[in-house]
Amino acid sequence: MIIGWLIVGLIVITILLGLVSVNQGTVAIVTMFGKYRRVLRPGLNFKIPYLESIYKRISIQNKSVELEFQAVTLDQANVYFKAMLLFAVFDEEEGTIKNVAFKFVSEGNLMTALVRTIEGTIRGFVASKRQAEILSLRKEITEYVKNEVDQYLEGWGYHLIDLQINDMSFDQAVMDSMSKVVASNNMKAAAENEGQALLITKTKAAEAEGNAIKIAAEAEREAAQLRGQGVALFREEVARGMTNAAKELQLANLDTNVIMFSMWTEAIKHFAETGTGNTIFLDGSTDGMNRSMQQIMSVLKENGKK
Repeated sequence: MIIGWLIVGLIVITILLGLVSVNQGTVAIVTMFGKYRRVLRPGLNFKIPYLESIYKRISIQNKSVELEFQAVTLDQANVYFKAMLLFAVFDEEEGTIKNVAFKFVSEGNLMTALVRTIEGTIRGFVASKRQAEILSLRKEITEYVKNEVDQYLEGWGYHLIDLQINDMSFDQAVMDSMSKVVASNNMKAAAENEGQALLITKTKAAEAEGNAIKIAAEAEREAAQLRGQGVALFREEVARGMTNAAKELQLANLDTNVIMFSMWTEAIKHFAETGTGNTIFLDGSTDGMNRSMQQIMSVLKENGKK
């Protein structure tokens, strides 16, 4: 009876020893006598007690690691990188899990190889570029590294999900020189913009002045034309009035010289009334009046011919 209970207890203990619980997000590698046997998936599993053993538990979740390293450009400038690497097991296939489990002795060896591979790839890319190009090639560096490193990682059973280059910097002397270059370029652009603005201002001012001169000249031309037309009309009216007066004097059998005498006396009267201090010398003799009358008559005859 006791032996029976011992046998039952031994069987229960053996069954319990064969039960294996695998957490979600991980798989377990089972070996027998040191040789790979199979993969246990998440959940409750059973292994052969005393014969099979758990060699390693492998996480299939995403893993991240931060990198800080230095590279040298083609023109011998030091570039300092800070990056974040995100990777995971390629898939849950048996062949992939075997690679992850047996390619490296420990996870520390894997991380060392992974980090050094990525650093070497970035250094090789940076060594082919000049300092001035590097800051604008952040995306190109990431894509280049992912394409190159994925080939190695796939053979190890891993896949590179993302590589983020968080910071790229140079030596302080290089950074200072870059700042001076940027400042000088900004000053140059500002000077060019200011010059363009001044040119536009001067051009518009010159155009406005030219238009003003043109408008003033046009107005003066029209005014002069109007003044000339006014003088001509005045002369025509004077001639027409004198002609009519002469005809009326002839019809009345009067001497037309009366008109000239009247104009002469009216002119002298006007000079005397509207003069403001200027001195006018007139020959008041009979000969002087005759000469003035003859001059007036000659002007009237010329206007009459016209």
